[in-house]
Amino acid sequence: MTKKKDKLSEDVAKKTPSKEKKPAKKEVPSKEKKPAKKEALPKEKKLTKKELEEIKKEAEKTLEEELEEQLTDEEIENFQIEKVDMERLTNKICDVLAERESEGMFQSELWKKLKLTSRDGSRLALKLERMGTIYREKILDKGRWTYKLILKKTPISTLSIENAPCLVCPVEQKCSLEGEISPRNCQFIEDWVLADMKKPAKVK
Repeated sequence: MTKKKDKLSEDVAKKTPSKEKKPAKKEVPSKEKKPAKKEALPKEKKLTKKELEEIKKEAEKTLEEELEEQLTDEEIENFQIEKVDMERLTNKICDVLAERESEGMFQSELWKKLKLTSRDGSRLALKLERMGTIYREKILDKGRWTYKLILKKTPISTLSIENAPCLVCPVEQKCSLEGEISPRNCQFIEDWVLADMKKPAKVK
């Protein structure tokens, strides 16, 4: 019985394939990856002082300056707003700016007051400057470049000769410096000057 068991064990052992150990893989020394060479970035070209000034000027450019580049002198000088009396509008602008005297007024404020678009207002400002009526002062306001408009030619005021007796003088034809009737001894002028001096001064 023991012999049979041994034989049986031998047979089973023969049939069962022995697990052969596979040869261990040779360890190949790992090639350390060298860091890829960084591609040299093109060096930023340093801008010249002149180029920097040009960039700054471009950034600070106003609508008027852009229009000035686009329009011819003739287009600016002959600028008209449709269905608007330009002479009347110009006089209105002069009146408003005259009140501000040397302080001037921001053009956006003026165009709003006169109900003009900024484009029409800008063209008009260029026209008035060319005419010598106003001058524009470039100012940085709330982070934006704009213009202050200042009146150059103050309109003649008639207030100084208001109620002057000479305008309705009945003896004007006989009046002369050396004559009997003269501004030197005119009672009408004296009364008018005294009356004007008694008027209360206008509060600005």
